[in-house]
Amino acid sequence: MKLIGSLTSPYVRKVRVVLAEKKLDCPLVLEDVWSADTSIARSNPLGKVPCLVLEGGEALYDSRVIVEYLDTLSPVGRLIPVPGRERAQVKTWEALADGAMDAGVLARLEATWPGRAEGERSPAWVERQLGKARAALATMERGLQHGQPWLCGAHLSLADIAAGCAVAWLEFRLPEHAWRDGHPHLDALMQRLMQRPGFAETRPPQ
Repeated sequence: MKLIGSLTSPYVRKVRVVLAEKKLDCPLVLEDVWSADTSIARSNPLGKVPCLVLEGGEALYDSRVIVEYLDTLSPVGRLIPVPGRERAQVKTWEALADGAMDAGVLARLEATWPGRAEGERSPAWVERQLGKARAALATMERGLQHGQPWLCGAHLSLADIAAGCAVAWLEFRLPEHAWRDGHPHLDALMQRLMQRPGFAETRPPQ
């Protein structure tokens, strides 16, 4: 089994953190999906990472599918509860975090993609996407305001991993927006997460 991805993708980082938490060995094969000679379409016709290639050659994508599969491979550190309300809560937090990343990526592409001339960029579109990211972070902050260490109670779950990857990516790619300001509980969550090897070792290169 191998993971195709990049060192800066927050979606790839989510998978890598899950691999570390589950203590699963899986080599990372670096791929630049923006390169003219990228080969990612051989494994994922959508041309996106992460993509998990299984031993028989079958490929899994996107990150939500991959982490759910990985959580079944080892009993160590269960990250997604069994079907029921708790599972739905964890998956909803993951969807919120992924949505914040989606919005941040769209905002950054609109502002920086070299395929678009300066006069073709839409500040209103950028602001709309950043508004979604801000709303997601505010929701995460409220979810932590009652003093519990993790989003879904006393134990780390996929909810925290997804949220941490989202916040870290927004801080990495859009530092001018100071995401930690006004989010003390979310900041504390990030500090807890960075004490875990899976997060510390997957920090994107500066």
